[in-house]
Amino acid sequence: MLVSEILAIKGKVLYTIAPSRSMAEAVAIMTEQDVGSLVVFSQGQMTGMLTFREVLQAVHKGGAGWAEMPVEAAMLSGPMIASPDMEMDALRRLMVDHHQRYLPVMDGNTLMGVVSFHDVAKAVLEEQSFENRMLKNYIRNWPREPGEEDEK
Repeated sequence: MLVSEILAIKGKVLYTIAPSRSMAEAVAIMTEQDVGSLVVFSQGQMTGMLTFREVLQAVHKGGAGWAEMPVEAAMLSGPMIASPDMEMDALRRLMVDHHQRYLPVMDGNTLMGVVSFHDVAKAVLEEQSFENRMLKNYIRNWPREPGEEDEK
């Protein structure tokens, strides 16, 4: 399965934020949209990624003033990215090796979506379920050899 197929299953809704926006605004967007990450864009270019992990680090680091902190002070600069034609196994390895639960999917400079570890797990389950159904159907309809009789 390819990353583009995972995006097709989950949909391609994109949530972005500018690096100069406040952390309070970022948290409001993440809460209202029920998402765990925002891609940070400045002048049409991806500059970073903000996830709940960076939000918690900002709260810890910023104390009472965390809400006014700009997103660029908390974001993950230069996150790992996935390409639409990446195989799911390579995607999983990239996420695990770099401890990144969310990966922006980029086609050149164009943001195609964000894939989460949850999306990957869901895709694996759906793929296994499909294969399981196909195998059961194949076994049920096992071709008989010429001259073979049905067992009763």
